[in-house]
Order: sequence, then structure tokens, then C-alpha cells
Amino acid sequence: MANKEFTHLDATGAAHMVDVGGKSTTTRQATAVAVVQTTPEVVSQISAQLIKKGDVLAVARVAGIMAAKKTSDLVPLCHPLALTKVTIDFALAPEQGQIEISATCAVQGVTGVEMEALTAVSVAALTIHDMCKAVDPRLQINGIQLQEKTGGKQGHWQREHAQHG
Repeated sequence: MANKEFTHLDATGAAHMVDVGGKSTTTRQATAVAVVQTTPEVVSQISAQLIKKGDVLAVARVAGIMAAKKTSDLVPLCHPLALTKVTIDFALAPEQGQIEISATCAVQGVTGVEMEALTAVSVAALTIHDMCKAVDPRLQINGIQLQEKTGGKQGHWQREHAQHG
């Protein structure tokens, strides 16, 4: 990895919010993923909407979208962003007892949306945990990571090998 400076630290080492005022507005997008590991039975119950708390995936989708919109309230040095898109998708693998969550956020702006995508996927996973913890208290959330980002000075970046789960 190249030697890069920490942009959220000033010359004295104190934390500060980065000045993005001089940056160009571009279309920026980021996708993050997470994997919920549970049992095949729980994934089947989620798929069939048999979890007593309700439609787990619908609630998790709304929670992830809401979380993306509130990222700057949760992560102290994030800039508030006017998001233009937030999508939360689920891929169920009942035989492995897994649910892969993908969150994509987009903005027309001067700073990226990586933290919004990571927050969205994290809160969606936490919501699944909350709604399923009575059925499987051993449920795990694994592999939260940025998968891809576009826009800005650095352009396109994509993880070479997905390693989740």
C-alpha cells in the first residue's frame, strides 16, 4: 500500500473534518457487503416470512436505507450527503444458512459514499440479527467490507477477491 496521509488528522495529530470545498462535484457510488451466517432453517423461515417479528428482509432493507441517510450522525467526521440512491439487496443461500447483503449508495457530490454503503449494510445485518435472535442466538454477522467505488479523484476501485462469510 502506498504511503498515504491520514486526512482526518491535522498537523498536530488532532482529529478534524476534512475541507472538501475545493473538490469537484462528480457522480460517486459505493457498494458494500456483509454476510449473515445462521442456520438453513432460519434462512428458510425468513424466505417464507415465518419469523414472528415480521418480514425480516423488508424491515432490514428500510433500516439500511435509513441508516445510510444518517451516517454523518453516527460517524463523527463524515460529511452529511444528499444521497441520490440507496439500494439494499439480499441473496439467500438456505443450504449454507447464509444471507448476503449488498448496499449501494450514490451521490452527486464532492466526497465519497463508502461510509454510507458500509453503514447501510451493517444496520441491515443488525436488523436481521435483531429480528432472528430468538430463533438463532448464535447468528453471526461476517465480512462487512467495501466491494467497489466509483467517482472522485481516484476513479474506479474494486476489491480483487471477495472474501466474505
